[in-house]
Amino acid sequence: MAKKLMKGSEAIGEAAVQAGCRLFFGYPITPQNEIPEYMSLRLPQVGGCFVQAESEVAASNMLYGAAGTGERVMTSSSSPGISLMSEAASYLAGAELPVVIVNIVRAGPGLGGILPSQGDYFQATRGMGHGDFRLLVLAPWSVQEAADLVQDAFDLADFYRNPVMVLGDGLIGQMMEPVEFSSDRQPIKELQPKTWAATGCPGDRPTNIINSLFLDPEELERHNWKLKAKYDAMTRDEIRSASYAADDDYDVLIVAYGTVARVCSTAIDELRERGVRVAMVRPITLFPYPYQAIRDAALRASSVLVVELSTGQMIEDVRLALEGARPIHFHSRVGGMLVTPDEVIEKVECILAGGAAEVSHG
Repeated sequence: MAKKLMKGSEAIGEAAVQAGCRLFFGYPITPQNEIPEYMSLRLPQVGGCFVQAESEVAASNMLYGAAGTGERVMTSSSSPGISLMSEAASYLAGAELPVVIVNIVRAGPGLGGILPSQGDYFQATRGMGHGDFRLLVLAPWSVQEAADLVQDAFDLADFYRNPVMVLGDGLIGQMMEPVEFSSDRQPIKELQPKTWAATGCPGDRPTNIINSLFLDPEELERHNWKLKAKYDAMTRDEIRSASYAADDDYDVLIVAYGTVARVCSTAIDELRERGVRVAMVRPITLFPYPYQAIRDAALRASSVLVVELSTGQMIEDVRLALEGARPIHFHSRVGGMLVTPDEVIEKVECILAGGAAEVSHG
């Protein structure tokens, strides 16, 4: 199939449609408004349904009912809107319902601003809602990868019966790039019939009850350990990362994700032209996090540089990966300001000149 120039938000919507999503519930918020706008046009063309709810809270609870029927369902929002969906995310995980949630991150905290940020890393990987649950979190660095990961997300949500988040930022949502959709894409997991779904029970099977309420503490404990086993399986089987310029020797390893990794790749190309040995590992899954891949790559370097659009969130996972084995340096911009290749180059040169660790920001 030929490539088509698409805005990131529209590519995300089309990827969902081609993955079989027929139900979308959401509420507008910048900078992801083009996703619901696209879905409102596209879903009726394929026999689907788009609903603009009265709030993000309402939209996220509509997901619960729709997912309970076994349909592929999706929502999208941005930072404050995702916060409002956090209670429902816990209910969805507790009831083991497959849902895809797209977060196009904007700057915060509070209302903040509408420009790109990576300040929702903790929210996505640590504190999406109450209780003992996790989301599988995928972080694209291009429009093409965003489309691919959205399609993967539906397969992963169905396979694990768990919400999956695609975490992008304002750049992913708003920039335009060529995108190609495969006409013969196959599911990435072996998917079973949804015999658990509430589709009506005329007497040919036991009644299916979808619920996250367990008043018997022993029963709830068993349920929590069942969920934990599922998250352990994700950690074992679903870790994704990519390396950049890591085939040769290098002195500094950069760790970055999403569009920031694109910026860092440009800086690495320029540094290597100057003879400076730099490489990068890019986490694609933020949960489960690629601890071993980052540790293995870091041990080949003398120093590690974490670059992100936050005051320091992913750096905590890098610290866990390295356990003090290498000095970790940090560079960031926040508030909607973007890291530039020149800033990354300057930081790498400072590291190689003996600069202190974990000190710089824009």
